Amino acid sequence: MSVRHVLAAPAAAQASVQLFAADAYDLTTGRLVGTTGAVVALAGVVVGGLSLARSTGRIGRGSGKRGALAALVAGAIGMAVGAVNLAVADGGPGTGNGVLGGAVALVLGLIAVVLGRLALVRSRRAGRPAGRSADVRASA
Repeated sequence: MSVRHVLAAPAAAQASVQLFAADAYDLTTGRLVGTTGAVVALAGVVVGGLSLARSTGRIGRGSGKRGALAALVAGAIGMAVGAVNLAVADGGPGTGNGVLGGAVALVLGLIAVVLGRLALVRSRRAGRPAGRSADVRASA
């Protein structure tokens, strides 16, 4: 074994340990987690929009309370997954850590929570008897 081989061994070991940047189409764990959070939050947005439309009487029957609760839960889960994914990400966009998916999950999760809350408030308002307000019931 020559001196060159002995001196080159640590450099070769260091090169094999270095992290690599993911290709554009590689599905890494970070990208999978970020995408999953975004999909759950997107489902919350869709369900929240439908339950909001149902609570105003535009589509379907019922008050839309179940859909509103589902949108709240899906939005909260999407926001939590997105926040955790952004907190543990080492690099920025394009590194394979799912930074963009986590950010999209946060935004869509917030939208889902707002839509779910609006639908829940409207469904409670729609459940009151016609012609009687809360003030009249309290004084009676």
